[in-house]
Amino acid sequence: MDASAAKLIGAGIAAIGMGLAAIGVGTLFAFFLSGALRNPAAADSQRPNLIFGFAVTEALGIFAFLVALLLLFAV
Repeated sequence: MDASAAKLIGAGIAAIGMGLAAIGVGTLFAFFLSGALRNPAAADSQRPNLIFGFAVTEALGIFAFLVALLLLFAV
């Protein structure tokens, strides 16, 4: 296998993390809404956890994107 093909395959595999982060964000908000509709009084106390989870999940997606770009364009 040639080095440029390996770089493209590695970048494609690293880019899978972006899709998984999107699924994670959707799941996070779905469970928050489900819990907030069941117990609206507790929704305000769980909002900081939601924001923290969103930030961490989105950061992992950005890191996966960064790794994919580094594999493609770094020397």
